[in-house]
Amino acid sequence: MVRIAVLDLTRHPVPMLEGLPSVGEQTVEWIAPAMSDAEFARIDVAEGGAPMPRLDTFDGLLLTGSEFGVYDDTPWMEPLRQLLRDTKVVGKPIFGICFGHQIMADTFGGKAEKTVGGNVVGVRQFDLNGIEVDAHVWHQDQVTQVPPNAKVTGIADYCPVGALEYDFPAASVQFHPEHTKKHISDVFARAQGQSGFPNDAEMAAALASFDAGDVKADLMTEKVAKFFRVHAANL
Repeated sequence: MVRIAVLDLTRHPVPMLEGLPSVGEQTVEWIAPAMSDAEFARIDVAEGGAPMPRLDTFDGLLLTGSEFGVYDDTPWMEPLRQLLRDTKVVGKPIFGICFGHQIMADTFGGKAEKTVGGNVVGVRQFDLNGIEVDAHVWHQDQVTQVPPNAKVTGIADYCPVGALEYDFPAASVQFHPEHTKKHISDVFARAQGQSGFPNDAEMAAALASFDAGDVKADLMTEKVAKFFRVHAANL
């Protein structure tokens, strides 16, 4: 059985988001149907302060998004970077989403930083090696320098480094394949006027983009599941 450690790097403030799944829980719900033979351990890093997992407790590492940036001074930022470096050394597969994409690039020799336009939230179209897909996005940072051991495998008109693959078992995407229209709409309904969330105009534009877009519920699930299976089998 493949053991996947899901690092939940997003805070889940209660009571505002009480009753809604955490980002880590959404991530498991997204990938689990394609990996019925896997065991998932959600590690509550940002909200619960859980320590990083030991290398011998997982076969693959999955990093969620976060409201934090790679430049923020959180207690878990450097331990996370060290875990990424150690996981690379032992050859275990790593997949990152949004902030996960950014922290991987920043740790492995690239750079991530704030975007000029601020929050980007809603549905955007990405070109993944010639295949166009609609995907949910919610971020204010981007990868601005590609690591020397990585290649770009996805772009958007506003995001030149939308996905990366490395020359070791690691890959990442800027968009959120785990998000659903319902979840983001539910968060918006509770977060209006709250600091750290999109403003009313940004929320309205994002909701309109949901209706215009066509995001598949199983976006990237088979590809990511195969990525973990293939590389975990080589351990």
